[in-house]
Parts: sequence; structure tokens; C-alpha cells
Amino acid sequence: MPSSPVAVDPVVLAKRLVSMQSGWPRSRKFDCAKLKCVALTFDDGPGEHTGRLLDLLSSRDVRATFFVIGQMVAADKEGRTVRRIVDDGHEIGNHSWSHPALAGLSQEALKRELKYTDDIVRKLTGVRMRVMRPPYGSTDDQVEAETRREGLAQILWNVDTLDWRDRVAATVAKRAGDAKPGSIVLLHDIHRSTVDAVPKLLDSLDRKGYTFVTVSELYGRTPSPGRTYTER
Repeated sequence: MPSSPVAVDPVVLAKRLVSMQSGWPRSRKFDCAKLKCVALTFDDGPGEHTGRLLDLLSSRDVRATFFVIGQMVAADKEGRTVRRIVDDGHEIGNHSWSHPALAGLSQEALKRELKYTDDIVRKLTGVRMRVMRPPYGSTDDQVEAETRREGLAQILWNVDTLDWRDRVAATVAKRAGDAKPGSIVLLHDIHRSTVDAVPKLLDSLDRKGYTFVTVSELYGRTPSPGRTYTER
């Protein structure tokens, strides 16, 4: 006698089906070869300040890329924040499970760091991530090979706000304001001061005529697995 079918959340199923198609996440088709584009990226969450950050970005219709830590996703109550990141149209990327320096890890340990985070994000959102950021920017030939196998592009940065060190909103906003067309800006949504800096840094870059895009939108396509990117 056949077993009873397993109930599936239709929203999760729909997202899973879409994520299997090419071109996920769907780009808003900005031409960053002509526009002054900048990609804001937020690491190490989701955390207690991520919800407020999402409110700020939503109020300005700004999309960003969030590189999440698997352990933080697991600690997020019922995955509400990570689901909202996806639902709000932001790009989500793999930042490992426990934030070690990936260069020098054994192949098994490296694979676990990426796979555990991939598994929990897929379970909660139905999305398969296509980008990752190695913690501390720590990468080597083995990381390149493993990310290529896992279908993940390595996204670094060319504007470091040092918000983890200097937790002063005005300082963080000023450093982000130094972005050039095609920049990838490094920020961390786990710090209150960083979220406090967001309105001012958005105002500063907006006055300069910048368009805020996700990492994949910056390149006009999903970046190539294994390859390392720092700016357009």
C-alpha cells in the first residue's frame, strides 16, 4: 500500500522550483556598464539588528547581498529573518557555517562549512545560493576548487568600511561613501552602529547618482563558480 504523501509548504515549493532555474536570483536588469552601480554587502548575520536593516532598505527600495553564517541562521527563530531576506528580494550568499579561515582547512572540513550552510538556507527558503564570501577573505587553490564544485562564486570587496573595528556610524558612512562605480562594499549587519550608518551612507551615495544593486546585478549575470570577484 503506498505511503501517504508528505505535506509541502506551497510557498517553499514554489521558491525551490524557481531556484532550480537558471538566473536565480532574478535580476532587475540594470546595465552597470552604463550606470553608476554599487553593491552593498552585509556579513555575519542574521543578527538582532538585521530586521531593522531590512526595514531601512525596504523603505528606500534598496537591494543588497547578505552573506550569512549557518550557525546564525540556525539560531534565527524559525528562520524568519533569512526568509525575509529572500522575500524582500535581496541576494543571499554563503559565509560558511562557523566563520573559520577557509584556507588551510582539510577538504572535508571545508566542504562541511559550505554544505551545512547551503543545506539550512535551502531548507528554510528553497533558494540555492550561487555566491559565497570566505571569512576574512581567506582563500586558496583548494577553496577555489571546492567553491567551483559547489557552484559558488567567491565575492570579496574593494571598499572595507572597517565597521567591525570602528563602531561609529558617521565613520562607517563616510568610508562607504568612498565607493566608486562598480564597487563592492563590505559591511556587517550584526553591529548596531553599522545599521545606524545606513541612512546616511544611502543618502551620500544617492546624491552622487549611484544605483544600489546586488552582487549578481552588478555583473549582469550570476558570477562564475570558483572565480574571485572584488569589483566590477
